[in-house]
Amino acid sequence: MSRQKFWNASKFIFKLAVTAFALYLVFSKVSLKDLKEVFTKSNPIFLLLGFLSFFTSIVISAWRLNTFFKGIKLELPEVYNFKLYLLGMFYNLSLPGGIGGDGYKIYFLRKKFKVKGRKLLSCVFFDRLSGMWALCLITAALVIFIPRLGIPNWAPIGGVFVGTIIYYLLMHRFFSEYSTQFIFKHFKAIGVQSLQIICAICILYGLDFQGKFSPYLLLFLLSQIIAVIPLSIGGLGAREVVFIYGSDYFELDPHRAVLISLISYFISAIISLSGSYFTFYPKALGEEKLPETDEIALQDMEEND
Repeated sequence: MSRQKFWNASKFIFKLAVTAFALYLVFSKVSLKDLKEVFTKSNPIFLLLGFLSFFTSIVISAWRLNTFFKGIKLELPEVYNFKLYLLGMFYNLSLPGGIGGDGYKIYFLRKKFKVKGRKLLSCVFFDRLSGMWALCLITAALVIFIPRLGIPNWAPIGGVFVGTIIYYLLMHRFFSEYSTQFIFKHFKAIGVQSLQIICAICILYGLDFQGKFSPYLLLFLLSQIIAVIPLSIGGLGAREVVFIYGSDYFELDPHRAVLISLISYFISAIISLSGSYFTFYPKALGEEKLPETDEIALQDMEEND
């Protein structure tokens, strides 16, 4: 076994162990029977609306990434870019211990359009960073409506304001090609996260919740931030831990809290699985054949750049 394959296998085993341990912590605190009872009483119409909201957020997310690609003069048709984005989501789900969806897209675009891997990697990085900025912005706004936290209003407002200025100045100074259309790109990022918040609201309505939404939505946003850290498989388990311990702090129904996380995860997984279509029928992506994952070595990308 090569060193790269050994490293990928080790990462997968580690993520699998973290995911299993996190799920163990969650299900040691909630009853599967009670989870099933809450879910069987759910309203499928609201769950469908949640799915549509999440799907729309994915469409905008792909559009946002393509805006960053245009910053390095890589012009991709929007439909083609969206198909490639779904393919990347599928590989993020199916290759959690290997290159992942981002690595696959970078390799594919680098090979097809002869663009430097470092430039593509920067696009993906700043796309993710814009999403993290939007997450922090909306989280700060929610904190204002949760007095239980005891955080003065000026703290989240000031933190976001100062952080945004520093973020823009650094990007403009050192990565000017990505700072073009800054407001437009980050407006898209806010749109993505807002639609995912709407998805969480629809799930809450689907679970027949009539109380205060803000604590659940704050936990949802925090779980999204935690899921970005690549410690578990697709964030599964880690996000549920946030909900289960957060529900203790806010005195929420832990079963409903965990279901919000699990349902949103499965919505994302269903959308991601649609990307597998292009692995079986690459002609739908306009390709005769897609690169095999075994072809992709990160060292090769670094050596050739």
